[in-house]
Amino acid sequence: MIEKKQLIAKEEQCILVGVITKDQTVEQAEEYLDELAFLSETAGAIAVKRFTQRLAHPDSRTFVGKGKLEEIAQYLSGRNIQLVIFDDELTGSQIANIEKELKVKTIDRSDLILDIFARRARTAQAKVQVELAQYQYLLPRLKGMWKHLERQGGGIGTRGPGETEIETDRRIVKDKISLLRKRLSEIDKQAFTQRKERGELIRVALVGYTNVGKSTLMTVLSKSEVFAENKLFATLDTTTRKVVFENTPFLLSDTVGFIRKLPHHLVESFKSTLDEVREADILLHVVDISHAQYEDQIGVVNKTLQELKAFEKPILTIFNKMDLYEEKTFDEWLESSVKQEILHDLKEKWEQLTNHNCVFISALERKNMDALRELILQRVRDMYQVRYPYKTMLY
Repeated sequence: MIEKKQLIAKEEQCILVGVITKDQTVEQAEEYLDELAFLSETAGAIAVKRFTQRLAHPDSRTFVGKGKLEEIAQYLSGRNIQLVIFDDELTGSQIANIEKELKVKTIDRSDLILDIFARRARTAQAKVQVELAQYQYLLPRLKGMWKHLERQGGGIGTRGPGETEIETDRRIVKDKISLLRKRLSEIDKQAFTQRKERGELIRVALVGYTNVGKSTLMTVLSKSEVFAENKLFATLDTTTRKVVFENTPFLLSDTVGFIRKLPHHLVESFKSTLDEVREADILLHVVDISHAQYEDQIGVVNKTLQELKAFEKPILTIFNKMDLYEEKTFDEWLESSVKQEILHDLKEKWEQLTNHNCVFISALERKNMDALRELILQRVRDMYQVRYPYKTMLY
């Protein structure tokens, strides 16, 4: 049986490596590395240096070119840096080759995200989902990764399968995947039964990019404490609360945040958690409008909703963190009339793009929450009338 190492208490120092492809701009590549740095921080590592290289295609042996790898090795020489993180997915042989050259533990973005999920899994369902994703990630890398997985130092990228007792038999890993799938199927059946037992209430789900403030908004709307933290993937488990606005009841669910380059193994393993999105009647798409790349994040979420076949559902777009947006956009010398004009143009733009299905708020500062509640209430009541046209509702 594979044992799991304890999470380390001290923070690791790391460097980040990204490749700029022909389909990317330098700015986009830097934005991806900004996010990778935030992921690293969430996992407990401090990014102290970044390396990028423009390549038409990643090197099949070491992902980056020989010269760039030598540059990285020279930087690492004599420094107390325990970890190198690549922004794209590496093969097992690439990891082995890179570690041989750099003499430092090397992981990729997928491994990092899996590590964060392993740390934050709380319920039996989430733990099984993460473990399944870890083994699925591991299986195609068995040949090149055994040396990579025999690291005894612990730390980021070593939580989960394969830290202390290496299972070299591919069949054993496949059997483990089969067992986890069966266990997850049993948990899914229980979750499905629980969802069916919720009755005829309209179901509303919060969706959005990770760290946009969904959990904070959930707390405000449901008036109950929900774990929220300024880190990526603060929560993995769906939280559902019964909410009543003006005698109109509905169920409100907070779901796991989306992210670009999310490992497909995680999407597959977390399908049951994402069922909350598929089965919702109304989606509340929460957007961090203060983020420099918020429009790209909207695109990532919309693409994920399309993959989940949930994009055709009624969607209300909630532009959150307006307080931070104004703080970043306006300086103290800007005239009030100019501020109002900028805000008016912003809201007019998105009202047109969303067909007036949007609202601008600050969940943290409770700004414009009455308008949001009114919009949600109207959508929920409209849904009740469509679903139960001949039934007298509570309102």
